[in-house]
Amino acid sequence: MATLYQLHCSMDTLRRATEQMASTWRAGDSIILLGSTVAFIDWFNAYLGDLESIEIEDIAAIYALAEDVAQLNVDTTAKLNLTTKLTAILSDSDWVAMTQNTHANGAKFDKVVTIAL
Repeated sequence: MATLYQLHCSMDTLRRATEQMASTWRAGDSIILLGSTVAFIDWFNAYLGDLESIEIEDIAAIYALAEDVAQLNVDTTAKLNLTTKLTAILSDSDWVAMTQNTHANGAKFDKVVTIAL
């Protein structure tokens, strides 16, 4: 089984949140960037690259919520090119189903860990 890490933090706490996530990371875990955290995906990926305990290949999926992506302005969304950096953009019902181990794509999580700094 795997863990779904839910990260919800500001730009100035993103590195610390990423480091906290790394302390319990296992290959095959997934991440969902909540709220404005999705706007910092490039920084998040850079911080992941700085960590020795997580290789990008170890990450099963990186998600964001459609509602959170919709809060970004059009220019920001275009510059971020989220469709190439995210595994999927989830509806609220997809997110609920995923955290209840009933997601249609077969993803099963034995733990959901929220890191909000």
